[in-house]
Amino acid sequence: MDTVVKPQGCTNFKLRQLMRRVAQHYDAEVGKTGLKTTQYSLLSTVLHLGPLRPGELAQAMGMEASTLTRNLRPLVEAGWVALAAGADGRSRTVSITEAGREKRQEAQRRWKVAQQGLNQRLGLARVLALHALIDESLELLSPHPDGADDEQ
Repeated sequence: MDTVVKPQGCTNFKLRQLMRRVAQHYDAEVGKTGLKTTQYSLLSTVLHLGPLRPGELAQAMGMEASTLTRNLRPLVEAGWVALAAGADGRSRTVSITEAGREKRQEAQRRWKVAQQGLNQRLGLARVLALHALIDESLELLSPHPDGADDEQ
């Protein structure tokens, strides 16, 4: 007689637990620079894609415009990001400043330390397997191009 193995517990809860632990690990290291990991991500995205409009940045970051505005404010106040008038006078553009480039580079070094620490604690094989499982799961859970999910 075959025994069917079923998942125990809530997948959402388990993923949130894992995400909190991983986030704490990165936050502790990147935080040594005075940045939150979300701020580091914003600086990195603006560096790579900028200058760009706030709406484009929000879309690239996968966040709501109001959340982006809230997260940009301390970066602008610190002088790491600049908001300037856009091409048509009604829009604005976000760009990284020289001080922002330096802060991002400092944070990148701490991020690498965090990543290496995670690789060491979990083991490289487990990290690679986790990345593959996450990538595959994201693909399977992504919306279909026609907007309809397959019926089960």
